[in-house]
Amino acid sequence: MKIDILLNNLNYRYDIYQIFNIFYSLEEISFNHDKEDYEDYKVIIESDRVYISHNHMKKSYEDSENIGCKNFIKKAVFQFLTEETKEHFPWGTLVGIRPSKIALDLINKGLTAEEIISYFNRVYCTDRDKAQLCIDIAKYENSFVNNKENNISIYLGMPFCPTRCAYCSFASNPISACKPLVEPYLLALKKEIEFIRDYINERKLTVETVYFGGGTPTSVDDEQFKFIMKAIFDNLILNKNVKEFTVECGRPDSLSNSKLETLKKYNVTRISINPQTMNDSTLKGIGRKHSSKDIIDIFNKARELGFDNINMDLIVGLPGEGLDHVRHTCSEILKLSPESVTVHGMSIKRASDLHEKILLKQYYYKPNQKELNSMYNETRALAEKLNMIPYYMYRQKNMVGNMENVGYTIIGRECVYNIEMIEEKQTIIALGADAVTKVVFQKDNRIERFGNLKEVKQYIDKIDAMIEGKIKLLDSLYKDNN
Repeated sequence: MKIDILLNNLNYRYDIYQIFNIFYSLEEISFNHDKEDYEDYKVIIESDRVYISHNHMKKSYEDSENIGCKNFIKKAVFQFLTEETKEHFPWGTLVGIRPSKIALDLINKGLTAEEIISYFNRVYCTDRDKAQLCIDIAKYENSFVNNKENNISIYLGMPFCPTRCAYCSFASNPISACKPLVEPYLLALKKEIEFIRDYINERKLTVETVYFGGGTPTSVDDEQFKFIMKAIFDNLILNKNVKEFTVECGRPDSLSNSKLETLKKYNVTRISINPQTMNDSTLKGIGRKHSSKDIIDIFNKARELGFDNINMDLIVGLPGEGLDHVRHTCSEILKLSPESVTVHGMSIKRASDLHEKILLKQYYYKPNQKELNSMYNETRALAEKLNMIPYYMYRQKNMVGNMENVGYTIIGRECVYNIEMIEEKQTIIALGADAVTKVVFQKDNRIERFGNLKEVKQYIDKIDAMIEGKIKLLDSLYKDNN
């Protein structure tokens, strides 16, 4: 299906595209402004009115609430498509990555919760429960927001996975095809770690959190994992009073007793065991080489070793899953009782195998929006049963149903790194292939970025140049501060 839109003012093309993409996320959307006898969508923008028509449906909208031209146009298109399709998208016209920032700004301006909820609905057509979620998260995150430039976090990336999931677009390479690159990669990463250690010590920076993600850090073998974990601990953790050290263990087929013992030995405070689903047929369909029983077994082993802060990731909207699948997953996670649960909405990325199959018509994927909303409600009910609260949230492009990713936690077990990453008030030094360093200039309220090369071989070959570029950017903030 192709969506053709006749638009008389192409200055608003992207704004209108964003709204049509909510309703028709898997369709090709095109614009024209001079076509006669048009039979598809027509959007005519005048000074304070928008006229929209499609087939026999014609509507006009007036900006009676003075919400701003772009917001008004997006709201008009959203209302038209909602009436036409009968679909209910609870976030309304909001497509931004960090909607809780809107709530925090309104809180700081002195608005009450009811006034903020009303604002979200009036301007963005956002449901009450989503607006309240923004308020709750904004209040919680605000108590953690960094306000010292010398406080930093460190991210390390492992670009390998046991296998590549169908929906994945990250820098993750099936390790079976990359074995000759693993040792050189770990040596390059260790070199980057040691240079950053020296820089941190020289500039007297305070490391608040360390986060080892990917990819899957535990996809390498036991000895390789010990090697890189020792390098991280010796250089970035030891004698630095780090508040939090998180490792994404990810999939149970990448874990072993030896790796769990290594995590414990090197003072990891928080691990993430990520089932995504507890339905075996789905796991097989998305390219996972493990079962739900494997997830339960490795979780219990981690408990036996004394890990008392375990996160579990779930994905809502996986291919082939409906409400009953999510209910089963939630019931199994409830039995395990982790300290936090991170709920991700399915995002169909252009670089993923799933997106390619959809384009080639090898796979059709369009879940019912009403059911999708119910699936999210099940995960929220799970969090409540586990006595968890929402503590951070972000949204992505091309999310099925225009939904959200939410982290739930027992109070005191939240991932501080996640909060700092979302709030963007703290410098994050990122190491490894495809890792992006973000330097926060608090006085100027701006952020500068430096991205490492994505391709593993290039990262290995050009590690010295990347270290040099990263140090140069960091010096633009810290050199004159000491």
